[in-house]
Amino acid sequence: MREEVSSAISYALSKGFQIHPDAFKILEKIDVKELQNVIKQIVREKAKQNLFLINQSDLKMFIESDMDSTTEDNHVILFDPTKKVTSAEGIDGFTALFTDRYSKLMKIMTQRSQSKKLTSISNITNGKLGEETYIAGLLMDRKIERDVTKLTIDDPTGSIEVLVFNKETQETANSLLMDQFLMASIASGKNGGFIVRELLVPDIPDHITNRSKTETYAVLISDLHVGSKYFLEKEFKEFVSWLSSPDPIARKVRFVLVCGDIVDGIGIFPNQDKELLLMDVNEQMAKAAELLDKIPKHIKVFIIPGNHDPGRRALPQPAIPEKHNMHLWNRENFFMLGNPSLLELNGVRILMFHGQSLDDVVGTTPGLSYAQPARAMRALLRTRHLSPIYGKRTPIAPELEDFMVISDVPDIYHSGHIHVVDLDMYKGTLIVNSGAWQSQTPFQASVGINPTPGIAVIVNLATMKVFTRDFTENSS
Repeated sequence: MREEVSSAISYALSKGFQIHPDAFKILEKIDVKELQNVIKQIVREKAKQNLFLINQSDLKMFIESDMDSTTEDNHVILFDPTKKVTSAEGIDGFTALFTDRYSKLMKIMTQRSQSKKLTSISNITNGKLGEETYIAGLLMDRKIERDVTKLTIDDPTGSIEVLVFNKETQETANSLLMDQFLMASIASGKNGGFIVRELLVPDIPDHITNRSKTETYAVLISDLHVGSKYFLEKEFKEFVSWLSSPDPIARKVRFVLVCGDIVDGIGIFPNQDKELLLMDVNEQMAKAAELLDKIPKHIKVFIIPGNHDPGRRALPQPAIPEKHNMHLWNRENFFMLGNPSLLELNGVRILMFHGQSLDDVVGTTPGLSYAQPARAMRALLRTRHLSPIYGKRTPIAPELEDFMVISDVPDIYHSGHIHVVDLDMYKGTLIVNSGAWQSQTPFQASVGINPTPGIAVIVNLATMKVFTRDFTENSS
């Protein structure tokens, strides 16, 4: 008997376990490097269930040839901005960006019956206003007064100010995000000006969610912040160990989606060095790679950057540059993508976006808060744009094409950034904010943000059933 096998058996026996004779043959086949870890995982999981016999079925999943072949793991990368970013410069660049945003969202809106009554803003300002007329453009300004909301709307032909008096329509007008696309039915006011009768936003349509043909699980996580003093390393290791465990759910996990902020970064905010354990971003990335490397090789891992990760900060972000993550690139089961990215996993469309713009959405929209990030994510689905607000906290690059438009309706919309786990279902799209693996920081405490760290969000792609697993429960 190999020394490694003997050592593993001794460990199990010391914990009060018995080993079925049929299990010995399997022990001999498991990779020597993984053997001790495998036994520890099995002991830990079975002890929770008060089961103290290790049998053949507990070990079979750790042999590659015995993996469950009925669980599909098909993936298609539908969109990744990494090789598409071609930033322009200055005013010309932003003119191109907003012109493309208008064109893409106008294309979406032409599917509405009202679009047949659309006219250009220049026609209206030149006095050509029909009995029922619609205009469409980007919201450039809003002034909320006691009994009226004034909206300034731009299209490629000009700009117009319109007035909203109807209370119900005012609620819609006051919840609009700056720079978002909208369509408005307008009429001439008795005392001059243009009165809004109806407001329409692009929104996503009701749709039937695509499903996996086999029972396959995807795990959605975000915001590790490796390198921070507040990174929950112990809990994250527990999570990674669970992925290799005999747990019946873990055995069917084929995808892990990491939605940005892999590391805490360097110089992201004032006095950050006081909160760091690792003072070099490459050391942080190397540590992250070491931890992620323990994810079983049969699980595909998709990683996008966040605002703390090395590389470009402005949206859209290319994948974390290879020079910073040499341990993660060019791996068979790892896929380094840009922010945002769109995937198809066993036929289920998943939109991954780190979520920087949620700060601006929460900060400018009445009724939204960091405690319920899924509501802010829903607002972005309604605009069909992941970062419509320009000039606030979220840096936006002057791209020739606006890659932040939500052209394809996702089955799952996954973000992080807020550090609070939150779920919602909107018109057939599952909204997931997957929290974090970093405990409350001094800044979060100062602004009243209460994170929910150490929780993995797990989705059954065949049923769209969602549940969470809290890896902080066993922490001392």
